[in-house]
Amino acid sequence: MDLGQKRRGVDMGPTAMRIAGLDSRLADLGHRITDFGNVSGPDLSTARHGGEKIRYLDDILKMCNNIADQVSRCVSRKMFPLVIGGDQSVSIGTLGGLARYTTRRGIIWIDAHGDFNTHETTPSGNVHGMALSAILGYGHPRLANFRRIRPKALEENTVLVGCRSIDEGEAELIERSNIAVYTMKEVDKLGIANVMREAIEIAGRGVENVHLSLDIDVLDPREAPGTGTPVPGGLTYREAHLAMEMLFEAGIVTSAELVEVNPILDQSNRTAEIGVQLLESLMGKRILKPKDEGKGLRTKRKKTEGPSPVR
Repeated sequence: MDLGQKRRGVDMGPTAMRIAGLDSRLADLGHRITDFGNVSGPDLSTARHGGEKIRYLDDILKMCNNIADQVSRCVSRKMFPLVIGGDQSVSIGTLGGLARYTTRRGIIWIDAHGDFNTHETTPSGNVHGMALSAILGYGHPRLANFRRIRPKALEENTVLVGCRSIDEGEAELIERSNIAVYTMKEVDKLGIANVMREAIEIAGRGVENVHLSLDIDVLDPREAPGTGTPVPGGLTYREAHLAMEMLFEAGIVTSAELVEVNPILDQSNRTAEIGVQLLESLMGKRILKPKDEGKGLRTKRKKTEGPSPVR
């Protein structure tokens, strides 16, 4: 998917992640992997533009339908859906597929941006900046009502972490919402460990399903240059790894996605490599094997009951 923003190349993110060894490196952790391949759809060279306030809406929804179908199949087979983007608008498809089974779901959204614009507040018309608001039932009816489920997760169990670039109208909408927000100011003041501890508690409160959405641009551009909307002052490499390690240890994550890797803007596939390393930490990789394994990912705790993560 590269329709949700204006810079070419992000549709090649999944290929870059495969080249960085995603499948084999997760398999090395003991997971059984099924790679279903790329979800097909139009790109910017063939898609219909639509209006300036919400660009490529028709084709984005077609693509999200395809993604939702694939995610639904994974859930029905008791697999752990791992979606690799592409731009952040893939998240609307991911949550559309997950919501077919339950909307009692928390979300941890780790991102440099709020992704809480609507067609009324957006300065760009880019749907990747509307993904979280659409998932929670805000904005254009065709996005908010995608798959005829609105909202697709619980607003009070949604946590935004690491943001540092939020548009004015978007900020007003966030302030009126019930989501919890930890900007980089809170990360700096509290430390990433305390922020993640609170995020895990909020997202998992009273629910059995938590979705992780990780936008690679949450890292500082000096760490991860291969992304289309970089913002200075982001997470360090180790802060990002600690966040993933804590999510694994909490054992609450039941689905995940990593988005916005753009190899055209990268340096020797460095950002894709970092993305794979972060997913390894999410899936259980450790420097030393602890004496007490702890809870681990939901699929890790139930390893005998079915397959492990798939994309």
